[in-house]
Amino acid sequence: MIVFDVKCSNDHVFEGWFSDTATFQAQARAGDIACPLCGDTAVEKALMAPNVATTKAAAKGAEAGDVPAAPAKPDSVTLAKQKEQAGQMMAMMRAVKDHVEQNFDNVGTKFSDEARKIHYGDAEKRNIYGQATREQAAELEEEGIEFGALPDLPKLDG
Repeated sequence: MIVFDVKCSNDHVFEGWFSDTATFQAQARAGDIACPLCGDTAVEKALMAPNVATTKAAAKGAEAGDVPAAPAKPDSVTLAKQKEQAGQMMAMMRAVKDHVEQNFDNVGTKFSDEARKIHYGDAEKRNIYGQATREQAAELEEEGIEFGALPDLPKLDG
């Protein structure tokens, strides 16, 4: 496996693991790699610090060919397709979030307490949403209380 720093067209940098450079290039061209922050699939390898070989690596016969090559730039048709797909995905996530906000009760930071009450029959059964810490979410999972997480989405301009 080889690790690359990957950058989307919005300059978000994240780490990706690939079996080789060709696999990264094929996945990038196909739009299979999406930025975990914004969903953008227009990605390229980011500039990385070189991996300096030590005497141990040299003794094992590390080859210069193991250094990743710069990715080929996607053509404009591929970029347009990837941006369209990313936009569609963001629109779907926004639609789900809007539906929840319009049709569920916002219980804010009392989400885990309210979910517990509903689960155990101490409160009326209804759809709720709110915030929970990672620890609270883990406790709900341990108790078998089902819930889902909504992603924080970037604000729309204008």
